[in-house]
Amino acid sequence: MAATGDDAAAMDSISRAPAAQLAALNAAAASSSQAEAPEDVAEIPAVVPKKTSTNSDGGVETAEEAVEPAEPDINELCADMFEKMAIVLQGELTGTSEDYRLLENMNKLTSLKYMEMKDISINISRNLQDLNNKYASLQPYLDQINQIEEQVSSLEQAAYKLDAYSKKLEARFKKLEKR
Repeated sequence: MAATGDDAAAMDSISRAPAAQLAALNAAAASSSQAEAPEDVAEIPAVVPKKTSTNSDGGVETAEEAVEPAEPDINELCADMFEKMAIVLQGELTGTSEDYRLLENMNKLTSLKYMEMKDISINISRNLQDLNNKYASLQPYLDQINQIEEQVSSLEQAAYKLDAYSKKLEARFKKLEKR
């Protein structure tokens, strides 16, 4: 999970701590360790002030070598680590919380969509019942149409038979006339 918003900015500021802050931490650690344990004073190198001197060669300044700052107290390092871990964990928890909030919103939207689909299916069912009722009310008329079609078909057959019979009679009549 990646941290977002203020947590990301806090994490970036932690990872990019300026050198001035580190020097201030080192100086504070040196003063606190001197107050707590005077026997450790020999181990901590002192900050050497910058000496300036002018030569007779046109006033060129010279500087002394920089001395490494003292390591901060282990308690301060632990406290700093716990603060940073708290920020990281807070970012993780915030990310997880946002994931759950997103899932909750998705579930709500899905529920609304299913409710809409339910309403649509109820309307379709109602319309289908209406169509079935109308078809049932039209069924007697459809049956009458089928009966009329059957009667027309039988009349047509009778007309064909009558036509064939009339052609036979005409042929017989013509045959009798010729004689």
